[in-house]
Amino acid sequence: MNGKRNVWLIALLLIVFAITRWPGLMPPNFSAVYALVFCAGVFFRGGSAWWLPLVVLGVTDLALNCYYTFYKHFDAFQWYQLVNYPIYAGLIWFGRRFDPKRSIALLIGGSIIGALLFYVITNTAAWLFNPFGNPEYTKNIAGWIIALTKGTGSWPQTWEFFRNTLLSSGLFTALFAAAFKYSEHLESAAEKKAVEATDGDEADDTEPEESKA
Repeated sequence: MNGKRNVWLIALLLIVFAITRWPGLMPPNFSAVYALVFCAGVFFRGGSAWWLPLVVLGVTDLALNCYYTFYKHFDAFQWYQLVNYPIYAGLIWFGRRFDPKRSIALLIGGSIIGALLFYVITNTAAWLFNPFGNPEYTKNIAGWIIALTKGTGSWPQTWEFFRNTLLSSGLFTALFAAAFKYSEHLESAAEKKAVEATDGDEADDTEPEESKA
């Protein structure tokens, strides 16, 4: 992506993402994170497709953990959550398999597939790496299914997280993709207008042969 307009668009995307992570603002797991990493792979170019979303994710995760630790007296971080970052990188890689010119519907479908994989892998990690001495999930197929559908404790059931994951992934991908495509349309129109103006000036500077006779 090139152009000042796209720089501001990327900044706006990151701001929207940060806002959606504000505690209590959105329903649980209703976040732009899945759309961010997927669309970064689709629309960002060069190394920024990798380091920019991952750095923003790291900073916001750190800020959230500080908030819950100091204001809610609750340690929100669990070490197995570090598995999220290779998965985020995988979603960026997956997004790079998509042509930015493809339809918004296809991009939404790709983002939802990525969000589905994220949900299955992260909940499987939670099931596998909870302490074996006092496990929240039994280490068998039944426990794995509970991890994917019901969950434990006072948290909402995991299928509710899954629903919000898919809805937010589709919604924010549609918004981000539409914004990028509209920005590209504006840039193409501006470039076409500039070329036409240049051609018109060259035509005015060219004197017809008949007038030289």
